[in-house]
Amino acid sequence: MSTRKRSLLRDAVPVLMACAVVLFARASFADHYRVPSGSMEPTVHVEDQICVNKLAYGLRVPVSQTYMVRGASPSRGEVVVLTSPRDGQVLLKRVVAVPGDVVEVSEGHVRIGGTEVPVRASDGTLLEASGDHEHPVRLDDGGGPDFGPVTVPADRFLVLGDNRGNSFDGRMFGWVPRGAILGRAVAVCARDGKPTWNPL
Repeated sequence: MSTRKRSLLRDAVPVLMACAVVLFARASFADHYRVPSGSMEPTVHVEDQICVNKLAYGLRVPVSQTYMVRGASPSRGEVVVLTSPRDGQVLLKRVVAVPGDVVEVSEGHVRIGGTEVPVRASDGTLLEASGDHEHPVRLDDGGGPDFGPVTVPADRFLVLGDNRGNSFDGRMFGWVPRGAILGRAVAVCARDGKPTWNPL
């Protein structure tokens, strides 16, 4: 090998290693997600940028649904980024039911074990208290299709959009396997092209 080729190879190796580290970190630790639809309005707007913690539920093998180390399971009320079981599209939804829950959705209202998840009005906005999270919810257009009552299977989750009457979610595509959940959405980090920090 010529001196020039050895020099080029020596210079290229650190760059390639840095690229590999960045790609691994983005696949396994943290990422961002641009919202393509209004299914999570009014909590999240179209074109918002979302910061995602990919370590929230464990350390995954990059570009797979396999966990090297499993962490905590998603809990009710958390906003997650997931791969749709129907077509593989990446979606942003809220976890409303976890394994073992008997869940029902009627006119957009969620019941867990026969008890309705509380919804209250505040300054013209409906707020739903799901798990430890109180968040805005929109029940226009009849709240979307009804679902259940049915028991959530092991290692599966039901996810819905906050815009219940206009959301393609678990009522249509069914249970989400834990491995299809890519991470927990932490905050809106950019809106209308401007940096912001609105925790989710």
